[in-house]
Amino acid sequence: MKNILASILDLIYRKKCYFCGKSKYSVKMCQDCYDELYFNDYTVNRTINGINIYSCGMYEKNLQKLIRGLKYHKQKELAYYLAKFMYEYFNSLQIDKNFQVIPVPLHQNRIKKRKYNHMELVAEEFCKLSGFTANFELIKRIKDTKPQYKLSRKERMQNLFQAFEVDKSKLLDMPVLILDDICTTGSTFEEMINALKKKGINNIICIAASSP
Repeated sequence: MKNILASILDLIYRKKCYFCGKSKYSVKMCQDCYDELYFNDYTVNRTINGINIYSCGMYEKNLQKLIRGLKYHKQKELAYYLAKFMYEYFNSLQIDKNFQVIPVPLHQNRIKKRKYNHMELVAEEFCKLSGFTANFELIKRIKDTKPQYKLSRKERMQNLFQAFEVDKSKLLDMPVLILDDICTTGSTFEEMINALKKKGINNIICIAASSP
């Protein structure tokens, strides 16, 4: 009787794929939908102040829905799939170093509103896959900035000016890997790089899950 009840509950509460709606595998992103994610070329997307920036894919189709679902619609389980996508791209770069992983931080006001930093969730999953160490204490966002998506390049830089504060006492003895979801103009990475460099931290690379 218990087995029958368990089977009925399993059928009722099976997870549906967030992308295609199928519940065959009871996962948030089925393998077929994950396989529709495509990597960018394994080359530097841009260089900012001597630091290499990589972009894993294009902000469209399933990757766009993956990021938006995680970021805005409380689909926290999607963090694993975004981390997996980013790690598979990173792994193909064959950078043989042991990194401290730093997600782009949110201001406390934004966290109170959203209840979580989606990139912290991604960083945690990324570290499980890579064996790297997450570091959420090295750099903080001390300025409650406006959303960036409607701003010009100049406005973005003004918006982010001195938005981050670095506590060098929290620096681990390993290079820095910064993770973000979207790199449009690179202004967020640039301001974080500037803040780190002012503290003498120069061994940095940046990876965005996507670019427009």
